Amino acid sequence: MIHIVDDKLAKRNLVVLIAAQAILGAQMAISFILGGLAGQYLSPNPCLATLPISLIILGSMLSAPVMAGVMQKYGRRAGFMLGVIAGGLSAAIQVYALYIQSFQLFLVGGFLTGIYMSAQGFYRFAATDTASPEFMPKAISWVMAGGLLAAIIGPQLVKLTQDALAPVPFAGAYLAVIALNVIGIFLFMALKIPKPAPVVAGQPSGRTVWQLLRTPQIAVAIISAMVAYSLMNLVMTSTPLAVVGCGFETNQAADIVSAHVLAMYVPSFFTGYFISWFGVRKVIATGLVILAAAGFTALSGVELGNFYGALILLGIGWNFGFIGATTMLAESHTVEERGRVQGMNDFLVFGMVTLASLSSGALMNCSGGTPQEGWQAVNLAMLPLLALAGGALIWFALSGRHKTVA
Repeated sequence: MIHIVDDKLAKRNLVVLIAAQAILGAQMAISFILGGLAGQYLSPNPCLATLPISLIILGSMLSAPVMAGVMQKYGRRAGFMLGVIAGGLSAAIQVYALYIQSFQLFLVGGFLTGIYMSAQGFYRFAATDTASPEFMPKAISWVMAGGLLAAIIGPQLVKLTQDALAPVPFAGAYLAVIALNVIGIFLFMALKIPKPAPVVAGQPSGRTVWQLLRTPQIAVAIISAMVAYSLMNLVMTSTPLAVVGCGFETNQAADIVSAHVLAMYVPSFFTGYFISWFGVRKVIATGLVILAAAGFTALSGVELGNFYGALILLGIGWNFGFIGATTMLAESHTVEERGRVQGMNDFLVFGMVTLASLSSGALMNCSGGTPQEGWQAVNLAMLPLLALAGGALIWFALSGRHKTVA
């Protein structure tokens, strides 16, 4: 008897998740464009300018296992609702912090933004919950493609609203973030993903965390995701500071970040198909090569063309590396292990991204030189992480273990 897989429910949920990525995801573009600039405005020490962005990543890292547990027990909708509530609350705190010029309170808002960011990170996994194995890479890719609209909405909202509450800078944009999260509450009411069945005493609950980490496919997937995401964040966090520091305008920095975010998500229309045609390891390897090309372009000069070229390549490289790593991970665990694997993955990924974000501000502002020299230091720091991911991927290919995994 032939079993025909019906992806009707998966496609319905996919529409909701694409819309969430597009609308709610715009707040992350706003946070990354303005986080360093608002930090520079509020902070008594320029070396701490990117700390608000670092705390977003830290908040995401720390909340990822908790968010995974909530979704495993109460379902995806409950976790995503928790995320939008945190997103709206964080933006309200940051508006008030800008009004009273409190750097410390602004940091609190940044940390809470990380809870939303953690929830958004699970959109890609939620797309696979009701999908067939054949539809899985395409579902992940299409959810990530929703970020294409976020790349347009976020920077344009910055331009339209950053001075809406003048003379308080940037506060208007954070007010817009509150509105985005209110939309999210109604959006997730349409999501229909069954809750995982509770584990009954005596039934197998899957591998332990240590056993999962020792699985070659899972280890390589996590390393690849850690490197792709942390390198993207390392460079992107410093980009607005570098652009403005090299004599260009804030709006030009917003346009460069917009081009970068477009480059992050436009390839998603094709990445799932590339994975089906060429295999996930080749797509990840291509992403690492493109990330290296981004660093080379950034080191070649500090003209607008260099910034645009480097950030566009950075986005494409992230897309191939991160979607490839997500697909590899999604194929390597059971339903019972889902919350454990996904929470562990995002905890480790965003832990590395937190370090990258902190390093970005230190390299950019405290390397003892000009903005140009700080920008060079940021891009040279990409090399060791590229070597780590490349080495892991080569080991995985040569070991032959990929032939026996799911």
